Amino acid sequence: MGLSKLGAVPWLLWMLFLCSLCMADVHYYDFFVRESNFTKLCNTKPMLVVNDSYPGPEIRVRRGDTVFVNVHNQGSYGFTIHWHGVKQPRNPWSDGPEFVTQCPIQPGTNFTYEVILSDEIGTLWWHAHSDWTRGSVHGAFIILPAEHETYPFHPPHAEQTIILESWYNGDYLQLLRDSNLTGLAIPPPDAYAFNGHLGDTTNCNDSIFRMDVNHRETYLLRIINAAMNEEKFFSIENHTLIVVAQDASYVQRFATDYIMITPGQTMDVLVHANQNIGQYYMVMRNFHDSAAGSNNNITTGVFRYKNSLGRLDTNASLVKLPLPDDSDAANDFVGRIRNTRVKQNPSLKVPRHVDRRVYIAISTSSINCTNPECLAVSPTRFVAAMNDVIFRAPRTDILQAYYNRSINGVFTKDFPLEPPEFYNFTGQLGGINPNVGMGTRAAILNYGEAVEIVFQATQFGAGGSHPLHLHGFSFYRVGSGSGNFNNVTDPKSYNLVDPPLINTVHVPARGWVALRFFANNPGVWFMHCHFERHSTWGMDTVFIVRNGAATETSVRPPPASGMPVCSGA
Repeated sequence: MGLSKLGAVPWLLWMLFLCSLCMADVHYYDFFVRESNFTKLCNTKPMLVVNDSYPGPEIRVRRGDTVFVNVHNQGSYGFTIHWHGVKQPRNPWSDGPEFVTQCPIQPGTNFTYEVILSDEIGTLWWHAHSDWTRGSVHGAFIILPAEHETYPFHPPHAEQTIILESWYNGDYLQLLRDSNLTGLAIPPPDAYAFNGHLGDTTNCNDSIFRMDVNHRETYLLRIINAAMNEEKFFSIENHTLIVVAQDASYVQRFATDYIMITPGQTMDVLVHANQNIGQYYMVMRNFHDSAAGSNNNITTGVFRYKNSLGRLDTNASLVKLPLPDDSDAANDFVGRIRNTRVKQNPSLKVPRHVDRRVYIAISTSSINCTNPECLAVSPTRFVAAMNDVIFRAPRTDILQAYYNRSINGVFTKDFPLEPPEFYNFTGQLGGINPNVGMGTRAAILNYGEAVEIVFQATQFGAGGSHPLHLHGFSFYRVGSGSGNFNNVTDPKSYNLVDPPLINTVHVPARGWVALRFFANNPGVWFMHCHFERHSTWGMDTVFIVRNGAATETSVRPPPASGMPVCSGA
């Protein structure tokens, strides 16, 4: 993950960009997924990774290209791969969430994904989408401008991908199995990492990530939050960050001392190496606003000018960064992000009138234990829900059942489009336990409908904010506020002029966020919290977008080579 040098590309007309899509390339990658040993925090452990690297290999292509990735499972258990933020038009077969669009790739087998790019531009990523396997199986997915297209800013001298990661000394699969048995939450990570490097704040002489720069040059940072359960503040000592893109869509540029990035999100940031020659800390720490436990240690990297002498002379804890519970800093940053009308972005198509409204209360809570391992610890276990539905993953994938029509009993089409009961969701709810129940309940959308989804955070359980991700779509974040959503007054404050186009959204604690999009991608699409513990507990659902009237608006047939087979199916 070294610096990548970029050349300046001349500006051309928009029509030349459209022509360039006709010349899109096809790329082929092989992912060999197996266990390799890694030593960190004075501990060596085997870990499932791709091509023996942590993080995994970077995919680097151009806008509009198609990518075939042949994934070889040389490990000991099944998994899938998801291409986070790639819309996959009409192609849910290669989207990847386990038991939603496919069954796991079993050990000793392989499966080739066809990843179809459309209007995405910038930084995305790929990761495993089975249990907690994404903690070690992940990497960057970089989408460069198409031929004859350039950036909507002066081209940087070089670029650097920076992946923010969680590190556990324990085995991910064993941690999850123990949690499922006992009903307890998996504890916070033992450390965090920049591109696999834990930094210099541990007591084990762990490696530190270093980014070498030339004085007076400009760098494009491609930042990915791959952490399991943590939103992150990020900053570089004494340097200004200029945000230029989020979730593979350009935004109005603005300068800031820090960014706040949620799990699943990506952010493109320019930084000018314009300070005195030396070494400067690159730092991150959690933004954490719930009652759940958190590891709030600072993780370090180094922004190092070439020919700098001596050592870092600053304590990392003194680098300017918001406090871990600074909700104002987090919300202020998110509120500054706006869409930009540059020709490299998709045309702004914000739904003005809505055909389908969905209001989803997201919550954590507890239910009674039913197994002895859980009862030995507590009478209850943690769960999470959307509109009081705890998502239960089936053993046959939903896409196969929907497409074939002959497989019954896998899912129902009755996900509630509003909470079954209304409370003061953001008030004191300690004496109320929601009446949650398990199910595989999908919401059905007609092709072409203008959809509005409002996510309502609640104070059930530990409360706090949530990162919500929808597969198959980018959506416009049109509004956000504190307290309970009011469907009469709050829409009057919506931003329908320049809302950011994103695929993962920060839902503020004790507040709400509103999204709009057109349901123009037929298929089965997963929606879930990108806090892995919440997704594991059931904070998920599925949207099924029906076919349109033509072949071009209908789900493509499954790949001729077949899909992975469900064990026991």
